[in-house]
Amino acid sequence: MKTIKGPAIFLAQFIGDEPPFNSLEGICTWAAGLGFKGVQLPTLDKRFIDLKLAAESQTYADELQGKIRSFGLEITELSTHLQGQLVAVNPVYDQLFDGFAPEAVRGNPHARQAWAVQQLTYAAKASRRLGLAAHATFSGALLWPMVYPWPQRPAGLIEEGFAELGRRWRPILDEFDAQGVDLCYEIHAGEDLHDGISYERFLTEVNDHPRACLLYDPSHFVLQCLDYLSYIDIYHERIRMFHVKDAEFNPTGRQGVYGGYESWLNRAGRFRSLGDGQVDFKSIFSKMAQYNFPGWAVLEWECALKNSEDGAREGAQFIQNHIIRVTDRAFDDFAASGIDNALNKTILGL
Repeated sequence: MKTIKGPAIFLAQFIGDEPPFNSLEGICTWAAGLGFKGVQLPTLDKRFIDLKLAAESQTYADELQGKIRSFGLEITELSTHLQGQLVAVNPVYDQLFDGFAPEAVRGNPHARQAWAVQQLTYAAKASRRLGLAAHATFSGALLWPMVYPWPQRPAGLIEEGFAELGRRWRPILDEFDAQGVDLCYEIHAGEDLHDGISYERFLTEVNDHPRACLLYDPSHFVLQCLDYLSYIDIYHERIRMFHVKDAEFNPTGRQGVYGGYESWLNRAGRFRSLGDGQVDFKSIFSKMAQYNFPGWAVLEWECALKNSEDGAREGAQFIQNHIIRVTDRAFDDFAASGIDNALNKTILGL
């Protein structure tokens, strides 16, 4: 068994325009001061990483690693959540998702998709140069507007949507394979890969590609009323990343799973800071240890109630308290009688 690495923190929700969150040095000083040992880096802000340069220059990658390590931190993984989203966009979302892309490709879905694919290619190469084993992204969504079948979906629509999703991602997965990096899809409502069934459909389309792995985040399963513990039992061989994020689901006579028109504060399902929600993290960390999870426990803060800095400070300690330092011996070794083949045969009547 392996002891999970951590605690680490995903920086996306903390980056801003005010110190210490407006520079790599400032945010690393802050994170290390809270007890974090790793940082997961989003890749669209050049104040923190120049993704193209990291893909092309080993010198730059080494300098970036060295700078972060000087604060007692490691880069856990890179993230292209926003770029991955743009690999597959249903036309109904074109204008909404244009904001994730550079101005030069806005209003041009084909150019925007090509830009996103290039970003993922850079991410694969940058991850290799940084010595990282896994990478985080979203699948994008061609089919999400059709998730509830009314009006009735045309025959073959779902099959064609997943076939196209596979066609778009297969070359990217091959690039990650060439770089020796697992591509981990965060299974997330709003994405075509939002539960186990959709993930399995996708695996079929990419021929069970060995790099088509998973970022496990139980908060998204609480909001879907999915069994997030048995999910680990089913998919543990593909889980390569772990977002430690809490959530709660409190249905009423007025709203349930489809409570999305309300603000985050007033939804039946909402994300919470660690320890304030309903996720059974003791059982999750136990299963992760049982299945030899090879990666980091990474805090992702999203909460409609608690201040983000309080959530980060409490979250670092929460993760530290939940990491199981795995045992190197069986608890009943004290009663071991040693190996005696002759005795064993006698006991068995052989």
